[in-house]
Amino acid sequence: MGKSKQIGNHNSTRKKSIGKTWKQKNYTKHLDQIHADMKPSAAAKLLKQEVDYDVTGSAQHYCLHCARYFVDVKALKEHFKTKVHKKRIKLLKEEPYTQAEADRAAGMGSYIPHKTVEVKTQEVEEKMD
Repeated sequence: MGKSKQIGNHNSTRKKSIGKTWKQKNYTKHLDQIHADMKPSAAAKLLKQEVDYDVTGSAQHYCLHCARYFVDVKALKEHFKTKVHKKRIKLLKEEPYTQAEADRAAGMGSYIPHKTVEVKTQEVEEKMD
């Protein structure tokens, strides 16, 4: 008999694990990225985007806190009432973790308790067509 021609099937680099695929499918922005997007200059750009037909709703209906696009204003308003949006608002109320805070935790400074950030659901402008 001869040696099998199939070599290294178990450690193949061509296969992706199912867990990695699922994690990438449900990827959303991290809280510190959303805090950066909530600054007034960045928020104005995200809420007043140009029409892009490749994005859901032509990029006109965007939830700033969840980093999601919606088909129309009605869907966006319904999203504001959901548990997912309310949980994201609650998570965003905590100030993002910084390097200075990490240094204080390591003993290089005095402890300062977490600050809370005022986060409210964005205002929606209804356009009359």
